[in-house]
Amino acid sequence: MNDDRRSLGVRLREAREYLGLSQDEVAKAVGLTRPAVSLIESGQRKVDALELKKFATLYQRPVADFTGDAEIINAPMPENVQHLARAAAKLTENDQAELLRFAEFLRAKAPTNRED
Repeated sequence: MNDDRRSLGVRLREAREYLGLSQDEVAKAVGLTRPAVSLIESGQRKVDALELKKFATLYQRPVADFTGDAEIINAPMPENVQHLARAAAKLTENDQAELLRFAEFLRAKAPTNRED
């Protein structure tokens, strides 16, 4: 069994249980059978993109919460970037737009000098 599929199933089951929904209720809402939901939650059945979107809508969460991409999105920012964000938040809207243009200029100007 695929680890990604198993992780997806666990996340879907946890979201369903958090909302207090039964597998039968979820199955009816997303247009599947209860056994299909059970197989998905146990990682034994693949989930296509449209089904995953239906689960995400039902559970009122972004798809990334189930695919594991949320962990990447929510990764901590480096301290210097956090400091820059705090400083930028205190600027006027016009100054923030100018700062963004400048950051984009720097990025485009010297892509080989960036530290990745």
